[in-house]
Amino acid sequence: MDSGGDDKALSPYLGGILTGLLMVLSVWFTGKYFGASTTFAKSAGMLEMFFGQEHVRGVAYFAKYAPAVDWQWMFVAGIFLGAAIASIVGNTWKPQHIPDMWAARFGTRGTPRALAAFVGGILTLFGARLAGGCPSGHGLSGMLQLSVSGLVALVCFFAAGVVTARILYGGGK
Repeated sequence: MDSGGDDKALSPYLGGILTGLLMVLSVWFTGKYFGASTTFAKSAGMLEMFFGQEHVRGVAYFAKYAPAVDWQWMFVAGIFLGAAIASIVGNTWKPQHIPDMWAARFGTRGTPRALAAFVGGILTLFGARLAGGCPSGHGLSGMLQLSVSGLVALVCFFAAGVVTARILYGGGK
């Protein structure tokens, strides 16, 4: 992407090494593997606490996963913050409503993009709940543990991503 300046993007190899190191340190010091599958539901529960604490306390899901800021919530916040910092430092920050690649393929109307994002989000959440966890938990944490299911999950995530990209954007240029 042309950002009009000198790009200083992080090497994907260095990013992978840093991610692995962070995972090892996380397990070493906290005993926690990467994962984010309950973060959205916990965030919704925290928001709902403002309107009906009694209702939230009565929901069985929240008896097991209390709506609170915990390590998983901070992990997701760290992903967002880290990505923002990396894009600013790498001079790739480019606020825009419709990404260039989407606009080239589907036009600049926001409604199709919003609908595609909404449907994609629903499918992703459904898949994560069906699998009993999120891609970061199954893929990254499973691979760290040399889990066959983690390897299978990661291969399936990448394959689904490739198929989806081919459907959405065609053969590419």
